[in-house]
Amino acid sequence: MKEDILGYRVDALSPGECCDQICNSIEAGEKRWLACMNPHSYAVSLQDQTFSSALHNSDYLVADGVGVVYASQMLGGNISERVTGSDVFSGVLERLNRTGGRRVFFLGSTEETLAAIRKRLARDYPNVILAGTYSPPFKPEYSRQELDEMIAAVNLAQADVLWVGMTAPKQEKWIMDNFQELDVRFAAAIGAVFDFYTGRVKRSHPAFQRVGLEWLPRLVQEPKRLWRRMFVSAPVFLIDVLKSKWFGKRVVN
Repeated sequence: MKEDILGYRVDALSPGECCDQICNSIEAGEKRWLACMNPHSYAVSLQDQTFSSALHNSDYLVADGVGVVYASQMLGGNISERVTGSDVFSGVLERLNRTGGRRVFFLGSTEETLAAIRKRLARDYPNVILAGTYSPPFKPEYSRQELDEMIAAVNLAQADVLWVGMTAPKQEKWIMDNFQELDVRFAAAIGAVFDFYTGRVKRSHPAFQRVGLEWLPRLVQEPKRLWRRMFVSAPVFLIDVLKSKWFGKRVVN
């Protein structure tokens, strides 16, 4: 079930329901991919039409930010909780670990981070097969040769699931542009989850997460990177939600 939030069709699912649907689609041999919706991604999409297209193109668009949950409630929707990239990552891997035999691939980040992922994944999810990892060049855009090498690495690994951690909006646009060439059943743009999983960046305490303030400790940790999300993107999102609620204004993305 999806609902309209400022022109985007956002999944009205709990974390468990979302992960169940994803794993069922993997078992059925379907080909799907996931992106995350939050106030910052919304604000960026207003200035980046390709990113907007990627969010519209994704099969799953989950309410990654508490602002999206509040927006749903303000607009009379049914989204009652966040579904973060971390929720999807851990939930899908837990289910795959129970059934066993599925192959996963990690694309993005540094070789150091990927090495840490390989080590921890073997301990946490021993029945999930790590098909491969790939650290692409750190640059705004890739050449055709670089893209072909990345796609070939994923396909050669015969992975069922592709986790992409290149940061938004680059990762969503990459998946949209290359998904049809990828021989995977599920791909997800999960950004900072690579760093969360390895402990390189600490997630906020669960108490902050429960009350919708996960952003506050992270802002203290990384003010230069996150200040724009809190003080520019969040107000833009809130203003458009209020316009939609009070005046019935629909935003076309």
